[in-house]
Amino acid sequence: MKNVLITGASGGIGRAISLAFAEKGYGVALHYWKGEASARKTAEEILSRGGNAAVFQADVAKEAEVEAMFDRAEEAFGRFDAVVNNAGMDWKGLLPDMTLAEWERLFAVNCTGTFLCCRRALPPMIRNKTGSIVNIASIWGEVGASCEAAYSASKAAVIGLTKALAKEVGPSGVRVNCVSPGVISTPMNSDLTEEDLLSLREETPLLRIGTPEEIAQAVLFLAANTFITGQVLGVNGGFGV
Repeated sequence: MKNVLITGASGGIGRAISLAFAEKGYGVALHYWKGEASARKTAEEILSRGGNAAVFQADVAKEAEVEAMFDRAEEAFGRFDAVVNNAGMDWKGLLPDMTLAEWERLFAVNCTGTFLCCRRALPPMIRNKTGSIVNIASIWGEVGASCEAAYSASKAAVIGLTKALAKEVGPSGVRVNCVSPGVISTPMNSDLTEEDLLSLREETPLLRIGTPEEIAQAVLFLAANTFITGQVLGVNGGFGV
């Protein structure tokens, strides 16, 4: 059986990714920070279908907690064939209104968290000459978004890390790719007004908002295809192209 560790598995996209991998027969390690109930519910759903799942708590911005999470997960599952860095946070507002503490926390989760998880996931993959890391970025990391400058910058950093790391570990047989979602129906976007959503739908050539399940299918595709690395796969309905 193959195994995958998914960070941010308590959210809408994380849940969809977890279920998608479970349906393909993967053992699933679900990470959460504060959403324990949601992560456990998803794990129980996987277990009820005959799959293998367990939950692990950590603040991905903290080195010691990431190391401990991976240690516990490896004790439970053994080697991970894939790691999905989905944990993230947003901040909306004018940049002059953002405090340094808010900026540092956003980058700590979105960038440092991705770095720490990649760094911890890589040594076993390199030893085994195989493995796939899929990072979750955002369309805003590609084109930028007004009132989300810091979030856009953090996701642009994830894209840069993905491309560079793919070159670094490619000779070891390890692949690193990135899914860049457009506007997706998730709790992170629950603060958008109906007017905002209508405008975003109209700006999207497919004239609709995406679903977490569509992101999950893209992640599965990148995890499975052994001749794709260093790529940013936009799942955005044509938004921003």
